[in-house]
Amino acid sequence: MSSTNDMSRAEEFSFIIPSETAAGLKVQETIIQKLQERGFSERDIFGVRLALEEALVNAIKHGNRSDHSKQVRVEGWVNATKLRVEIQDEGPGFKINDVPDPTADENLERPSGRGIMLMQAFMSKIEYSEQGNCVILEKAREVVAGEDG
Repeated sequence: MSSTNDMSRAEEFSFIIPSETAAGLKVQETIIQKLQERGFSERDIFGVRLALEEALVNAIKHGNRSDHSKQVRVEGWVNATKLRVEIQDEGPGFKINDVPDPTADENLERPSGRGIMLMQAFMSKIEYSEQGNCVILEKAREVVAGEDG
């Protein structure tokens, strides 16, 4: 088979990490390397890196409250055109509608909600579990120059 077929096949990954930001960073870098190997653009990689960092920090610090007895599960897949990552913590969860709008005048000085806003800006799709302790991030590969939309 040609290497093109190899590139289109999805590569799955799965990690269970302790509630430590250093462990989250290692997972983030591993996923970024997979995007680089598949030739995702620097712009896509920048956005995914930011979104992954926010999602992992949220799971570790807000979800698991940095409790070292709790873990974060990260799994997903990447192929030549798309990345899908599911990040689940052992916390009680949250309701996305309860997070204040960081762009509202009364919230401009508050950090709450900015990470979620960044993830929404950089990813193609974001979903939260009903409980709110699991986020699914998807990134479709940027269309290459030469294809006008």
